[in-house]
Amino acid sequence: MADQQALDEVVRFTSDLIRIDTTNRGGGDCQERPAAEYAAEQLAGAGLEPVVLERTRGRGNVVARIEGTDPTAAALLVHGHLDVVPAQAADWTVHPFSGEIRDGVVWGRGAVDMKNMDAMILSVVRAWAREGVRPRRDIVIAFTADEEASAEDGAGFLADRHAGLFEGCTEGVGESGAYTFHDGAGRQIYPIAAGERGTGWLKLTARGRAGHGSKVNRENAVTRLSAAVARIGAHEWPLRLTPTVRASLTELAALYGITPDFDDVDALLTKIGPAARLVEATVRNSANPTMLNAGYKVNVIPGDAVAYVDGRFLPGGEDEFRATLDELTGPDVDWEFSHREIALQAPVESPTFRLMRAAVEEFAPEADVVPFCMSGGTDAKQFARLGITGYGFSPLRLPDTYDYQAMFHGVDERVPVEALHFGVRVLDRFLRQA
Repeated sequence: MADQQALDEVVRFTSDLIRIDTTNRGGGDCQERPAAEYAAEQLAGAGLEPVVLERTRGRGNVVARIEGTDPTAAALLVHGHLDVVPAQAADWTVHPFSGEIRDGVVWGRGAVDMKNMDAMILSVVRAWAREGVRPRRDIVIAFTADEEASAEDGAGFLADRHAGLFEGCTEGVGESGAYTFHDGAGRQIYPIAAGERGTGWLKLTARGRAGHGSKVNRENAVTRLSAAVARIGAHEWPLRLTPTVRASLTELAALYGITPDFDDVDALLTKIGPAARLVEATVRNSANPTMLNAGYKVNVIPGDAVAYVDGRFLPGGEDEFRATLDELTGPDVDWEFSHREIALQAPVESPTFRLMRAAVEEFAPEADVVPFCMSGGTDAKQFARLGITGYGFSPLRLPDTYDYQAMFHGVDERVPVEALHFGVRVLDRFLRQA
């Protein structure tokens, strides 16, 4: 059981890590190295031998291994990223990199995404060192750079260039799962991620005939591009149920005494009420236009125009995604992936999933634990290259006034101290038995 020092340390570590500004704007200027050195220092204090690795100067990653008692058991990866998305201080109640602790809440960018989980991992590992605890299986700890962009300097670099550090790992746990979702009717649902949609960030390019803005031009690149973007934005993607989402809907329907009708998923989503938020983004592919770039003068028709689209596809849905984009863009607009990562799916009947479920239920007896598929993606995609099956498990017990999803990349990101304490206890219980 995690001791009082572990509970104190998880709060301090979360605050300290928030104060280390690791803003990732996507242009390669992020500096995770100070946070990596901080994490490595705490791991070394627990008797481990962490290594700090960089593909690019300043983009630090940390890896360490805890030796288990059963040398025949497969190893488990436990990972979290060190970078955060940008934050505008003027928009916040407190400075986003203050790490301020106010009224039992830790404030700042990264409080839930995901320096809280990094702090939980560190506090559990250090508690084990004090108690002389050794897990059954080897546990590999990884803190990564660049998750909020391409992961090329982070998990991708580790998987491609340092695969030996993950030898024996067959499963991994990382961000976004086992948090409290309040359904508004008294139920406390804890979704554990057993899948992720794939990432398909697209660059669209329309080419046409440049000319004077006062002249008729039927080959206007801006017109061609805007028509394609409008078609993509208006497209209704068909329903597609993956095994993880089907399992999620089955368990959610059971909570509400509903017999699931998978021939009418939209009606089923309506019947489960607010809980539909956990699955509605993962019953189909999606493509949302996000950026436009065209022209340089109001009276000049440019010869080309560019747009970007955030596309996501379900496990098994990439071929349909590609074919649909070919159709929607049409003959006058080309598209390519500016960034692509695979979709993931993990078994929900595995011993590891059952242990995660049991760990949550031990400390939250009122919990209804269900599997779900993440609409976005995590470093689990990169580690999948090494044959590691990934789950999302960053436990937090949250009050019904707290909107967890709004904290991700949002203003006034924060996490309750009690939620961190719960997370340490649950993570400790799970890792001891995993």
